[in-house]
Amino acid sequence: MDEKQLIIDLQNGSESAFRHLVELFQNKVYNTVVAIVQNNEEAEDLSQEVFIEVYESVKKFRGDSKLSTWIYRIASTKALEAYRKKRASKRFAFLTSLFGDDNEIVHHPATFEHPGVVLENKERSKLLFAHINQLPDNQKVAFTLCNIEGLSYQEITEVMQLSLSSVESLLFRAKNNLRKTLKDYYMSQNL
Repeated sequence: MDEKQLIIDLQNGSESAFRHLVELFQNKVYNTVVAIVQNNEEAEDLSQEVFIEVYESVKKFRGDSKLSTWIYRIASTKALEAYRKKRASKRFAFLTSLFGDDNEIVHHPATFEHPGVVLENKERSKLLFAHINQLPDNQKVAFTLCNIEGLSYQEITEVMQLSLSSVESLLFRAKNNLRKTLKDYYMSQNL
């Protein structure tokens, strides 16, 4: 089924077209969302919300961009909204969790594991995702779309609705920030 026909069928309310769309994009949506929110269960819920939004708003889809671009935009927007909401509500909880029962300082490092990472790379993956999580939101989304989802710079410009130079700048800064923080981490560990 070509994309134009799929869109027409979706806009006409075809359940089989929607099932086909979910089959085509469920892994891509989930991988994008989980890389941003870094929680498997939350990513599953958000992925469902993405497809609900696609189903409810497909009649408004004008075809100004590719269907995949539109879906990535919805997925990254939903994931960022959830991430920001969770981060804002947990700021105080995080600060209070730094201290144990006797007011001693306690810190629990991030333990997120991306489901697509092979076993021997799990520790490096946790470290990388912890550092990706520290990037500013736009850098995090651009880096995720480029390096985890494999989107081209042009596709990222469409998803994020930014100019090519802005995307290039975000990716450059994200890579530099990761390079610096990872270098600092490894130097502090004497590795």
